[in-house]
Amino acid sequence: MKRYLFATIPALLLGLSCSAASQQAAESDVQTSDTTAVAAAPAAAELSEDELWDKSNTAYVNGDYHAAAEGYTAILGRGRHSAKLYNNLANALFKTGRLGQAILYYRRALRLDPGNDDIRYNLESAEERTKDNIESVPGFFLADKVRSIRNTMSSTSWAVLSLVALAAMLACAATYLLSSRLARRKAGFYGMLGCALLFAVSTAFSNAGRKEAAGRTEAIVMGQSVPVKSSPDNSATDLFVLHEGTAVRITESSDEWCEIVIADGKKGWVRARRIEII
Repeated sequence: MKRYLFATIPALLLGLSCSAASQQAAESDVQTSDTTAVAAAPAAAELSEDELWDKSNTAYVNGDYHAAAEGYTAILGRGRHSAKLYNNLANALFKTGRLGQAILYYRRALRLDPGNDDIRYNLESAEERTKDNIESVPGFFLADKVRSIRNTMSSTSWAVLSLVALAAMLACAATYLLSSRLARRKAGFYGMLGCALLFAVSTAFSNAGRKEAAGRTEAIVMGQSVPVKSSPDNSATDLFVLHEGTAVRITESSDEWCEIVIADGKKGWVRARRIEII
């Protein structure tokens, strides 16, 4: 038993190191996925990021939402990404009537901070303004419950929790192996099992969040009125029409066309330039 425990510890450490490396790569992918940011104005280039941030916040408070959006976009153009920055930019875009871009950045903010209730409320408020009222196909209740638990924290937070669980598991293992008292050995053994379960769950949640953040299968409709066709051809039959801000899932794509599925299960083809990947 002792030999087995000591043999598994290096394997656990190696797996955790690989998970952390993958997490960093995923965050890098998320940070470089922003394709809608416009070039910063020449005046913004002369300001530091902190000055730009303060100036944009002041512009937003004063009701100059266009200037606020330009300032936040300039910060994005410098390679800075965070849930708070995405949320502030989305708020400014929403105030200027750019509903599709606002929903896009709210969703990008939620990917970085899925447990943030303010961002989720802002997203729900924006989605209520969309023209398409699509009812989602109900999923398996247990899968939905697991997903809601996973979304209480970001993948980074789950990774940190897995580190804590691993450290606690090792401490419990040491107590079990080294203690001479039966009560402490029992406590160490059961504590080790509990921490191992927590480590496995938090690592799985972290990896799932990382894959979701790095995925490029979710998108937002950007056109005011976008026809969804039966095949990737301009002359194909129009199946239905989607409007700005509607979320879709990409199932297949080419250079010019994407096959998409909406929340109620309907599918079709749209021009790739009419949607923006989250």
